[in-house]
Amino acid sequence: MSSGADGQLGQSPPNHVAIIMDGNGRWAKARHLPRAMGHRAGVAAVRTTVRAAAKHGIKYLTLFGFSSENWKRPRTEVNDLMGLLRLYIRSDLDELHANGVEIRIIGAKTQLEGDILDLIDEAHNRTRGNASLRLTIAFNYSGQDEIIEAVRRIAESVKAGTLQTDGIDRNVFSSYLATAGTPDPDLVIRTSGEQRLSNFLIWQTAYSEFVFQDTLWPDFGEAQLVDAIRQFQARERRFGGISTAAGA
Repeated sequence: MSSGADGQLGQSPPNHVAIIMDGNGRWAKARHLPRAMGHRAGVAAVRTTVRAAAKHGIKYLTLFGFSSENWKRPRTEVNDLMGLLRLYIRSDLDELHANGVEIRIIGAKTQLEGDILDLIDEAHNRTRGNASLRLTIAFNYSGQDEIIEAVRRIAESVKAGTLQTDGIDRNVFSSYLATAGTPDPDLVIRTSGEQRLSNFLIWQTAYSEFVFQDTLWPDFGEAQLVDAIRQFQARERRFGGISTAAGA
């Protein structure tokens, strides 16, 4: 049994938690700070959340760090976000590896600069096989583009004769996604009060539970994670079936 920030959680935690990290800009604006400072505070929240997830027995944690649609933002802000990915990997890789965290970064590699690609490769290679926690960062990621890319790869396999059309099912399709080998999220958390997926893990979240919190991402920490887990644990997951509760 895992202990919460304010006591025992009481049940096993969700196996896979995915988080849409939202609210950095509003956090900075409320404090009359540049948006870049909000993103920096957001990196600190990532660090806290990864540690808390490992502490409470979560095995898979996926964070939405940068959407492919975020390229529409001012170039200075995009550069800041790229710089923060560099900073996080360089500053935290040793600790993550020492604590048994496996790092995966999914999303399009196009438009990313060479040194970022090198850092991604280093993080993948160095932490491969670590078993304490799998941390996936969705960066330059689009759920719709991920599905389109999977369809392309499936079509190529069919054309090459290595896959038959009547052999395509949900499991086969999932194996062509960027998240292959990672179970679908049990719990999706979105901060800042917004209530939408924003093109995040569209296929994988078909039966996920959702928790929307008003907390802005830089203020997210262990207490907010535990609160979301408690909400998850209070729900009955039926996956299309009927309730097992008495009298339901």
